[in-house]
Amino acid sequence: MIIIDGSEGEGGGQVVRNACALSLVTGQPFRITNARGKREKPGLMRQHVTAIEAACAIGGAACEGVAVGAAEFSFTPGKVVPGDYRFAVGTAGSTGLVLQTLLMPLLLADGPSRLVLEGGTHNMLAPPFEFVARAFVPVLRRMGAQIDLRLVRHGFYPRGGGRIEVDIQPGTLTPIECLDRGALRSVSATALFAGLPFNIVEREIATARRLLPDWPEDTFAVHQLPDEQGPGNVLLLEAEFEHATEIVSGFGRLGVSAESLAKTAAHRMAGFLASEAFAGPYLADQLLLPFALAGGGSFTTVKPSQHALTACDIIERFTGRRWAFEQQANGCHRARCG
Repeated sequence: MIIIDGSEGEGGGQVVRNACALSLVTGQPFRITNARGKREKPGLMRQHVTAIEAACAIGGAACEGVAVGAAEFSFTPGKVVPGDYRFAVGTAGSTGLVLQTLLMPLLLADGPSRLVLEGGTHNMLAPPFEFVARAFVPVLRRMGAQIDLRLVRHGFYPRGGGRIEVDIQPGTLTPIECLDRGALRSVSATALFAGLPFNIVEREIATARRLLPDWPEDTFAVHQLPDEQGPGNVLLLEAEFEHATEIVSGFGRLGVSAESLAKTAAHRMAGFLASEAFAGPYLADQLLLPFALAGGGSFTTVKPSQHALTACDIIERFTGRRWAFEQQANGCHRARCG
């Protein structure tokens, strides 16, 4: 059994999700101690419990000690069974992070699957649906994956209530090289909101427009959702290149002004545009697992985060495959899986 100290490295929930996915794929049981040991509120949260329970459901796994607040639990995998599954995270727990746990095992299963995930689709500390659908999944399709996603209903923090549907066809992942993102094709800035005053998104868009002066006027937009899907707000900045897409998000929350939210997002996007990297920091995190399970490949990214380095350590412990990051002359880092 693989023993993992959940407080090592980045010390967050990614350790839990990657361990569950890798356990189902490799057949190796594990135990995590000090789960999310570096978080302000350590231990498993509702979305982590849902992810573990979902992994148990699709993989015939046995787990002990799994509960909200638990610091230690064990997971013994069985055989992954494709099929139709529905999982409700509860409140605004991230549907995207639960999908992150289940996607690779189901993609490598021996039959098609359909997932219905209910909870948060746009919440802090998790990739929004648009990022998963337009930045992450297209890379998987280049590797041979057949995945279709639909956003049925938005779910903002703290209410949740969102719904996504995912169709997965099994297949073999092929290693690819993602070193060049190609020419910039288009950009867009969209402020989504529900159940909040219109002036909030007006100020977000005005700030983004001021800080991204080269973006065409018609790329800035506001999208109002039904009030019952709120209250909630997210600013999405998107840059589509020939071979890659980057989406930077800023989530509205109490205590953070619309101007501050937009300023942070715009500076992050400007920083990425100034680089030559294929993947931003969040996309890089998500590519590590599928590339390793494909048996290799490489991509360029910005400086690797502690989050990414922790994921690399978990991947190596289950697969024996090691990631290496090499700084390039242009300032990017080439991530290579051997």
